[in-house]
Amino acid sequence: MSGSTHTGGGSDDVLTARELYRFYRAGEEETLALRGVSLEVRRGETVAVVGPSGAGKSTLLACLAGLDEPSGGEVHVDGVRISHRPETERARLRARHVGVLLQTRNLLPHLSVRDNVRLPQWAQGRRTRVPAEELLARVGLATRAHALPRQLSGGELARAGLAVALANAPAVLLADEPTGELDGETEQLVLSMLRERAAEGCAVLIVTHSREAVRVADRVITLTDGKATDTQPLDRGEARDVVG
Repeated sequence: MSGSTHTGGGSDDVLTARELYRFYRAGEEETLALRGVSLEVRRGETVAVVGPSGAGKSTLLACLAGLDEPSGGEVHVDGVRISHRPETERARLRARHVGVLLQTRNLLPHLSVRDNVRLPQWAQGRRTRVPAEELLARVGLATRAHALPRQLSGGELARAGLAVALANAPAVLLADEPTGELDGETEQLVLSMLRERAAEGCAVLIVTHSREAVRVADRVITLTDGKATDTQPLDRGEARDVVG
């Protein structure tokens, strides 16, 4: 597909990337991490991005979130261009429109779980947007609201990170290996919450190696050597061996 999963676009496309390239240089060496990737994720849709290690999946997610700048191409979120802007503007747009769940989680170690969830709301002046206590109850952490991150188990950290990503009811939710180190029960809880968010109208994109995550997706995009080489519709009741 020549590096593109372009489907024509539409008014329901909440996340749009066009011809994304990302170059890295180290001395005389140049690495091309993304090679003209295009994609759309619609409102209420869950898309899984799979591929072997080093294929460019995390680089793609960072560019989509505005955490990194593409060397070429553009990213639009909820109708607003987030790429090729100063970092302060990208951060403001990300806080308003995008929820990000990273492999390293997204918790500040010196804040309680509840205050970690409240922080993005305070930054945007949205103290009552989604009550922190309600979010923590949804992820099964109602009794851990006052705990510090170092006091949480791996599964609890994953659920707390998801609560932070959902704190501002984002239009787009981007998750990088959200179930990578979780037991089966916690993985199902996290995936269920991602699907619930999609059902509420969020555009969800998951970078994953998990077959369970692939099963809950509406579409699968495969990255190989920085190119989006395949897009597969999925029957959720059918296991697909598409995970690299």
